Amino acid sequence: MGRQIESKAIVLFAKDYREKDKLVKLFTETHGKRMFFVRRAHQKNNPLTAAIQPFTEAEFIMDLKDEGLSFLNGVKEVTPYRTIQSDIFISAYATYILNLVDAAVDDNQNDAALYGFAKQSLDLLNNGYDPEVISFIFEIQLLQRFGIQINWNCCAVCGETQGPFDYSDSYHGLLCEKDWSRDERRSHFDSRSVYFMQLFSSIRYSQINNINLSDEIKQKIRQNIDTLYEDYVGIHLKSKRFIDQMKNWENTMKLPEKNKRLTNHR
Repeated sequence: MGRQIESKAIVLFAKDYREKDKLVKLFTETHGKRMFFVRRAHQKNNPLTAAIQPFTEAEFIMDLKDEGLSFLNGVKEVTPYRTIQSDIFISAYATYILNLVDAAVDDNQNDAALYGFAKQSLDLLNNGYDPEVISFIFEIQLLQRFGIQINWNCCAVCGETQGPFDYSDSYHGLLCEKDWSRDERRSHFDSRSVYFMQLFSSIRYSQINNINLSDEIKQKIRQNIDTLYEDYVGIHLKSKRFIDQMKNWENTMKLPEKNKRLTNHR
């Protein structure tokens, strides 16, 4: 049985199917992730062609199937993320965020809150916000979707709310300085980076206008988050490896700041 619906959706990826058609995976606002079949997707006069490009949100007319492939029958509104599409550095982070979405929730599982979070992330990337900060916030808050519950609010032993803190795997949360001795194998994360991770665990994107991080702090936060994802999530995405390689290019080539496009201009 099929159902004709209309829903906003973000393109996760598209791939060729036979000579003229495409398979397109969308993250829909109302029905979760779905794979769709698009007939004659390569024809120039096909109104769906522009809508199924990477980094695009659109209002699609869909024929949802309970089993097998669903179909895209039309589109009403198309909103391409032009800045993301035109900048390899920003698109790398956008790809990583969408890959995390794809990995974090099962197909056909409705998650309107995650859809809104992913859309906000793409909106900010497209508007020139620091892609590293956006990805940090997204990764830390997405841990819950992987079933990882970390106590970022206070010391897991005594309830202290004032740092400096370190992260403890044994206590699955933060330890304040006077309780560090309780876990000799604690992470030994830099306390300043832990402060920002604690902040990012609950911050809303509307609050990030004045966040400016040094490259040194960003590197430490990156290392900390990578450790958490390696220990708890265990996924290894090609898009993440590309970002790591890209950062090495920047460090080696010392690209001009105007080409890095990694500065929050707000």
